[in-house]
Amino acid sequence: MTFVVKENCIKCKFTDCVEVCPVDCFYEGENMLAINPDECIDCGVCEPECPAEAIVSDAELSPDDPVDWVALNDRLSKQWPNLTKQLEKLPDADKYNRVDNPDVPDKMADLSENPGKGD
Repeated sequence: MTFVVKENCIKCKFTDCVEVCPVDCFYEGENMLAINPDECIDCGVCEPECPAEAIVSDAELSPDDPVDWVALNDRLSKQWPNLTKQLEKLPDADKYNRVDNPDVPDKMADLSENPGKGD
């Protein structure tokens, strides 16, 4: 079992989750975070910290989901720099947070695979 970051993170990139991670398994992209599934210890402390509800256990993933979230997080975490501290959210994060704005459309087309800055 591992935890993964899903689509709700795109264009929000809240980093509250990073601050509580005991093993520093978060990686920063330009507009999203990823969890390295090989480094995640399945503690789950990050999940309730995410204001966008973007972090879930792989046991909660639907087999009907068109995105393989474990594979995507694995691939991106190997391309992006490690992030171990909380950063400011993206400027329009509140606008794109589906928890507060459930009508925000599909965000996968907005996923940037460019790396963030990391630590």
